[in-house]
Amino acid sequence: MDAPAPTRADFDPAGLPFDVESMLAGLRGWVECESPTFDAAAVNRMMDLAGRDLALLGARVDRIPGRMGFGDCVRARFPHPLGETVPGILILAHLDTVHPVGTLAKLPWRQEGGTCRGPGIFDMKGGTYLAIDAIRQMHRAGVPIPLPVTVLLTPDEEVGSPSTRDLIEAEASRARFVLVPEPARPDGGVVTGRYAIARFNLRTTGRPSHAGATLGEGRSAIREMCRQVLAIEAMTTEDCTFSAGVIRGGQWVNCVATHCDAEVLSMAKRQADLDAGVARMLALQPAAPDVALAVTRGVTRPVWEADAGTMALYGLARQVAQGLGFDIAHQSSGGGSDGNFTGAMGIPTLDGLGVAGAGAHTLDEHIAIGSLVPRARLFAGILARLS
Repeated sequence: MDAPAPTRADFDPAGLPFDVESMLAGLRGWVECESPTFDAAAVNRMMDLAGRDLALLGARVDRIPGRMGFGDCVRARFPHPLGETVPGILILAHLDTVHPVGTLAKLPWRQEGGTCRGPGIFDMKGGTYLAIDAIRQMHRAGVPIPLPVTVLLTPDEEVGSPSTRDLIEAEASRARFVLVPEPARPDGGVVTGRYAIARFNLRTTGRPSHAGATLGEGRSAIREMCRQVLAIEAMTTEDCTFSAGVIRGGQWVNCVATHCDAEVLSMAKRQADLDAGVARMLALQPAAPDVALAVTRGVTRPVWEADAGTMALYGLARQVAQGLGFDIAHQSSGGGSDGNFTGAMGIPTLDGLGVAGAGAHTLDEHIAIGSLVPRARLFAGILARLS
């Protein structure tokens, strides 16, 4: 006679047979499928891989066409005795990365000691994979998840989720809890709040001239933008930061540049501080005569501050972690995620549930291999206890 399926009361996630080598083998296929945000075809190849993995687990997988030039979304709903109308758990993750196609030549998949490297492995393919593997191992062990589970994978988080915010918020409105497997904090902790973020697009317009014969007749848009960048970054305080991350200007070295474009990011711990920063940005004026400056506001992420629901969710997660032999702190974190949206909606949200590592967005991006199994067990334990 078969043994009865374990229930929530007697389920110990430490008993799930996660295998680190199998996890790494599966994750390698994801990491080696490069998926930079602005390459919709590449992102869609990654969505194909993840969608297939979810379908093999028995989920009903929907492909939601991309818009605004971005890739598609994958939404997977797992069958559940309660049906789809009962608010359940939304696992929210993105599969786009900041690394252009070809980064594998500089940052190949490489296991070395206790680390493993590759583009996007830390932010956030590692965490997304372990979340799905947690569901896989629970299904294999016959462990019930008390609430219906939906997984939403998005293609544009790294640029602020301009094409998917409405979809994220619509899915979250039907959920009771949101779990976000973004990278763990450096201390292994999780995220219960995130700073507000605003993006800005700047354009300076100068007056062209021949850089050799009539240099003095020109007004350089590049020079004006350089002045603006120095002034903007000098506005940084502990309450609100400003940084320029992209500048493009000019076409010919022998021409005084007519146009220069830049993108600026501002981040604040409180919404009021961000609002004040936005006002300062929109009030900028050109520093030189005969040069124009235009500033437009781009994608914004609202501040997410922990409320009672999120702190109760963290308390449950901490109990699971302690049962597994470790502890997790919590913090409000800089660096936005799609958890900004769901947390700001007042839906209990726990972020930073992914893998430990470092080097996000760099050629040193890596994960701590030893964190894969404990973090997957933590994720499974949370899924089993939410009701």
